[in-house]
Amino acid sequence: MEQKRPLIIAGPCSAESEEQILVTAKALAATGKVDIFRAGVWKPRTKPNTFEGMGEKALPWLVEARKQTGLPLAIEVANTSHVESAMKYDVDIFWIGARTTSNPFSMQEVAEALRGTEKMVYVKNPMSGDVELWCGGVERLLACGVKNIGLIHRGFSGYGTGDLRNAPMWHLALEMRRRMPELPIICDPSHICGSRAYIKDISQQAADLNYDGFMIESHINPDVALSDAKQQLTPEALASLLDTIKWRAGESASQTFQTMLMSLRDQIDSLDGEILQLLAERMSVAEKIGRIKRDNDVRILQSLRWESIAERTMARSASLGLSIEFLQTLLDAIHVESINHQNKVMKE
Repeated sequence: MEQKRPLIIAGPCSAESEEQILVTAKALAATGKVDIFRAGVWKPRTKPNTFEGMGEKALPWLVEARKQTGLPLAIEVANTSHVESAMKYDVDIFWIGARTTSNPFSMQEVAEALRGTEKMVYVKNPMSGDVELWCGGVERLLACGVKNIGLIHRGFSGYGTGDLRNAPMWHLALEMRRRMPELPIICDPSHICGSRAYIKDISQQAADLNYDGFMIESHINPDVALSDAKQQLTPEALASLLDTIKWRAGESASQTFQTMLMSLRDQIDSLDGEILQLLAERMSVAEKIGRIKRDNDVRILQSLRWESIAERTMARSASLGLSIEFLQTLLDAIHVESINHQNKVMKE
């Protein structure tokens, strides 16, 4: 079976100088592994008085890089003037950043500016874990006649990311793919990781989940980069990393594989049924507790009791082989459902 050829978009976080752009672009092109050259021209920063990009001044540098390497250009746009400037220089590909996707007014402005374009437009996930906002951004583009659309998964902010800059929350990206299976989706491991040390592992996870490629930041001298220095790779390091990524087949014709897989999936189906039955029984007990609370004029929420359950469960994380993040998500869902059942009883 022919191996999948992933789309690779690479380049510096920010366009800083003409020399930096040309040297980086040539080095990336020389690897033979990069399909599209990216660079940030306008940089949406969290705080003022930080480097916010060179603006339109940098666009001729990118055009020259395209001329010298043959690599198409991709940049981020966040408002009408960005789109107009990029169109003037015939930029090949646009992406819409997480902050823009998060704001329906900004998203609508960019969609109107891109109305009817045949250029490729990628939409990054919003900052928060809101799939509806992501869908809404795509739908606004579609309503403006933009047909060539893709998705970029760059992780989500504010969810206890640990060592990573943004939590991957893979299930949200997979839900987006389920809703819009016709759209290609690429992973931005640079922004998920925030550090080059984790990019390989996150990239492999994305490959294992059948993503269509990567957008990875690459700078000729990352240590002196004016933005996001810690997450950028040299072109040589990027090429080495890409050589380590294994793109696995979607299926296997082996009868042994099919037999073993079917047997294990049957076990999964059986266990899922048991889990659902146990959850139903748990909610039945929660309803009985709700009736006792109602009859004795006791409120539903008992914080100390819930904290005790959560602490006891988290302490078993390692022995169960389950991540704390998963157990927290599971417990939160069970708690909310339990409260809903008790609320129903309280209203009887």
